Amino acid sequence: MITSYNNRSVKEVIQLNQKAKARSKAGLFVAEGIKMFAEAPPHRIEKVYISERIEAQMYEQYGRKLNQLSCEIVSDDVFVKMSDTKTPQGILCLIKQFRYNIEDMLAGKCYANAAGMSIVMNKQEKKHVLFIILENLQDPGNLGTIFRAGEAAGVDGVIMSSQTADIYNPKTIRSTMGSIYRVPFLYTDDICGTIRMMRKQEIDVYAAHLQADKYYDEFDYRKSCAFLIGNEANGLSEEVSECAGAYLKIPMKGKVESLNAAVASSVLLYEAYRQRRH
Repeated sequence: MITSYNNRSVKEVIQLNQKAKARSKAGLFVAEGIKMFAEAPPHRIEKVYISERIEAQMYEQYGRKLNQLSCEIVSDDVFVKMSDTKTPQGILCLIKQFRYNIEDMLAGKCYANAAGMSIVMNKQEKKHVLFIILENLQDPGNLGTIFRAGEAAGVDGVIMSSQTADIYNPKTIRSTMGSIYRVPFLYTDDICGTIRMMRKQEIDVYAAHLQADKYYDEFDYRKSCAFLIGNEANGLSEEVSECAGAYLKIPMKGKVESLNAAVASSVLLYEAYRQRRH
């Protein structure tokens, strides 16, 4: 049992929670909580840490999974130090970061199956894909919520500019509620180049923009398409906006000028899902 705050593993977890550079160097991220552990693909789990107070409970519920993994029991006070939450549930794990390929994503060949595989090649005929593209979002909670809503609406992937918040930030991970394991994603240093690539592959790109003349429910999203969402404070940059094939906006009453980025993303993704479902 780990009982010292100075234990090397304790220090590693704290570093991974606090520093993006440490996460990038190790190729790992921290997933905390019972749900996040339960849904994590076993082959991606590097290490599991369990608080002494819930050891028996975890082995009773998840013994088969835990017995296949490298686990450490941690004293309750030390686990609190390792945790990134105010009220720790008593379990966290280190998970290998994901890597996705832009070509496979755009072709709709990346998806997660029930076993939690990160990339599966879909050999069926080409599908109509759905993407959300994010430029410079800064709020970890917004980003995680978009992943969660995206999975629920059947998104094929999330594409982010290099200045977007870190998907492996602990707050982002918690906000995904497990969708991080199942929704393909990638960062790009050339978001305009990526958009041009998408449009060449007949993926319609719509920018959520206050200067739009048409509302979001006036378009047909049953074919391959993507939605562009900008920074919470500044919206989309002019350069990125001009890469889109069309502008759209969400009608609003009152004095509200714009919606939260995660809310706007959810509205657009669910409209695409509604059209495709029917």
